[in-house]
Amino acid sequence: NFPQFNLSPRNSHSSSSSSTATSSSSSSSPSIITGTIFGYRKGKVKFCIQTTSSTNPILLLELAVPTTVLAREMRSGLLRIALECSAVSTATTTTLSVGPAVDLLEVPVWMMYCNGRRVGYALRRRPSKADVEVLTRMRSLVVGAGVIEGREIGCEEDDIMYLRGNFERVCGSSDAESFRLIDPDGSMNQDLSIFFLRSP
Repeated sequence: NFPQFNLSPRNSHSSSSSSTATSSSSSSSPSIITGTIFGYRKGKVKFCIQTTSSTNPILLLELAVPTTVLAREMRSGLLRIALECSAVSTATTTTLSVGPAVDLLEVPVWMMYCNGRRVGYALRRRPSKADVEVLTRMRSLVVGAGVIEGREIGCEEDDIMYLRGNFERVCGSSDAESFRLIDPDGSMNQDLSIFFLRSP
């Protein structure tokens, strides 16, 4: 499983599909977004960015590694994912678009590095029916990690592992953005950052 968050009793609850979770209706500042890492145990992991936990995804990326491999990387408490693309390749794939280049998070293909190791390509995806079902079930979840049983979303053969939290979004430029998991009191025990970089 993904590393569990050691949340205090007054801020957490347990259920058959969630190990630890907290809910909140408070609004977020513009630089704070909801990030969710999730995937079938036997499949590849995805990273979803939303303005809040109940809004439509801004971005859904299928990462280059299986869910179980990423979970293993996270056990050390340190995870750095770097996603890189070329401005030349971006322009080539968007010749018909208006303007000199697409927005950074609209880029369809990324070279992915995990803790310094090149692991393959991450792909921008449209949310599938199963993705929508998973995100809908987590609408009230702000921070948490656990498992959703596959039978709850119509898949008897596999379960979904997930980690959700608030991320600080920093836009360095039109070619560089980063998302850092916020852990104000150290209860998550997870130093996790995801970087998007477009080179000339």
